[in-house]
Amino acid sequence: MSSQDQKASNSPKSSKASTGLLQQTDPQRRNYAVAALVGLIGGIVSAIVKFGWEVPLPPRTPERNSTNPPQSLLELFGLSPDMTHASYTFNGNEGLPWMSFIIHFAFAIVFAVFYCVTAERFPKIKLWQGMAFGIVIWVVFHVVLMPALGVVPMPWHQPWQEHFSEIPGHMIWMWVIEIIRRDLRNRITHQPDPEVLAV
Repeated sequence: MSSQDQKASNSPKSSKASTGLLQQTDPQRRNYAVAALVGLIGGIVSAIVKFGWEVPLPPRTPERNSTNPPQSLLELFGLSPDMTHASYTFNGNEGLPWMSFIIHFAFAIVFAVFYCVTAERFPKIKLWQGMAFGIVIWVVFHVVLMPALGVVPMPWHQPWQEHFSEIPGHMIWMWVIEIIRRDLRNRITHQPDPEVLAV
């Protein structure tokens, strides 16, 4: 074997040839339990990051935020306004909407777990370090689903500040999940991602 061939054989490579978005990993290298665990952790941390992002760049006006999208969705499912607007006080800060916070964290956790588990089989979901998936989530919920349900205005009626906050906000949200997924998965399994063969 030539030195060039030996170098190629020793370098990390995909376990299967890239065949587009539906490229799949070797089933023996998948670890769904670890993926779900790191997805749970990533979902919690990323929800906190998304909170922080919206402090300097609030996506909605105070008038529209008086009943925010999570509250509106819950009311569509039959919950009363009193329940959806239930709040608590912490450190002198009144009116903290705990029901909205539960939905915020639940949304982040569900999609973080979905992302991490799916990445075990379909690695292309990690395109742009997860940020492409964040854009997809923004389109599905803020451009299609919630406008169709009347929860938020149609995209062309939403102010540009809302898009300026939500689009990069979703990208950073998923990027944080991907950073946590890759680091914790590799630390726990002592292996690279499933599509990468260990040296």
